[in-house]
Amino acid sequence: MSVSLTIEDRVARVTLNRPDRMNAVDAETEERLESVWTEIETRDDISCVVLTGSGEKAFCAGADLKGGSGSSGFDYWTVGRENGFGGLAFRRTLDVPVIARINGYALGGGSEMVLGCDIVIAVDTARFGLPEARVGRMPLDGGMVLLQRKIPFNRAMAVMLTGRQFGASEMASYGIVNEVVSAAELDAAVDRWVSDIVACAPLSLRAIKQTVNRTAHLSPAEAQALRTPALIKALKSEDAMEGVAAFREKRAPVWRGR
Repeated sequence: MSVSLTIEDRVARVTLNRPDRMNAVDAETEERLESVWTEIETRDDISCVVLTGSGEKAFCAGADLKGGSGSSGFDYWTVGRENGFGGLAFRRTLDVPVIARINGYALGGGSEMVLGCDIVIAVDTARFGLPEARVGRMPLDGGMVLLQRKIPFNRAMAVMLTGRQFGASEMASYGIVNEVVSAAELDAAVDRWVSDIVACAPLSLRAIKQTVNRTAHLSPAEAQALRTPALIKALKSEDAMEGVAAFREKRAPVWRGR
């Protein structure tokens, strides 16, 4: 399986390319995804990431059980994945906003990757779920530790303890999905969200996400007092002055990223 990365107009598009296996992830793909996120973290010319799966059937069906996804069971667990499934589920060093473009099934690790995204746009036929318990496994790479923090406890447990699949509208009612659209509207909807994000100052975007990621465990007062590097950089930037100037002059700001 391959992962493609294209960057244009401050938008990075990451695509899982294995539609014949519902874009399931094997060990090689895990490594490739980790390298992709690391590359994006080092670049200053990216304001937004769009993550999706190729084809029309699946976003990502999780680990590749048929083709082999590396170690399993206890060995898999003990290796540890500090960033979660796909290097994304609970990554805290990626300060660029990530949009999940859900074009179909998002199961197992696929759902865990969704939990690591900031905005989720799903086609109305998409299906979500954590079916690991049905095959003698567990959602080790984000599901068990993230879902209960994002949605009400009973709903999170219903997802994990039944292994059921849930529709896009139901996941929207849970707060996991931001917008549900038809297949014909999916790209236009994603582009709208991308346009709104890219219209913002890139340093502000990074400061917001970095601060949110690094302060969730703190009290409001402690979080307010934390001086994250991205926050300080944004406050001292030329863009901070440009934004105010553009507002006063009633024109679109020209962001320099500095």
